[in-house]
Amino acid sequence: MASTETQQAQTHADAPVQLEKTTLEGRNKILGFWLFIGAETVLFACLFGTYLALQQSTVGGPNQGELFSIPLVALATVILLTSSLTSVLGIVGMHQHNVKKTQFWFGVTVLLGLAFLILEIYEFYHYVHEGLGFTSNAFGSSFYTLLGTHGAHVAFGIVWITGLMIQVAKQGLTKVTTPKLYVASLYWHFVDVIWVFIFTVVYLMGKVG
Repeated sequence: MASTETQQAQTHADAPVQLEKTTLEGRNKILGFWLFIGAETVLFACLFGTYLALQQSTVGGPNQGELFSIPLVALATVILLTSSLTSVLGIVGMHQHNVKKTQFWFGVTVLLGLAFLILEIYEFYHYVHEGLGFTSNAFGSSFYTLLGTHGAHVAFGIVWITGLMIQVAKQGLTKVTTPKLYVASLYWHFVDVIWVFIFTVVYLMGKVG
């Protein structure tokens, strides 16, 4: 019995310490972020509702079926979902207190986010030349507002994670930096989830609707 208790205690001692939750400040940051996600969910719900109400208001302009290229959007989707995986690997490295692994995977996340934005900018450029501008009709306004808001969130996430990587390079993985990385990773997952809804509601339903 004593041997079993000793082994359990040793296993508990060998478990990785999650620095992001070891301080009250760190736990409060995570809780506060979940409240922020609730507000962001309401924002995007409003944008989705607006888009669904106005998507047929093309006023003779090109519609979804004529504009959308599913292979291009599918590629962007794969890139963004892969970046969610790499951010998880970054958190795994953080829990292992491995600075190099953490920096590498978050660096890959940033690069994939940039690749996604480049594809989205190219997509918008193509749509404008096909006759769908922001002020062309209600469909264009709601479409660009929804996707532009999401793109702005991706851009903010890239800047945020890059700034945290610089801070980690200077300070290491501490009780101060790890909660920030953890929250940034949660934010990135939220951005990816929103894109899954965009891909489904805007592109797939728009193409077959």
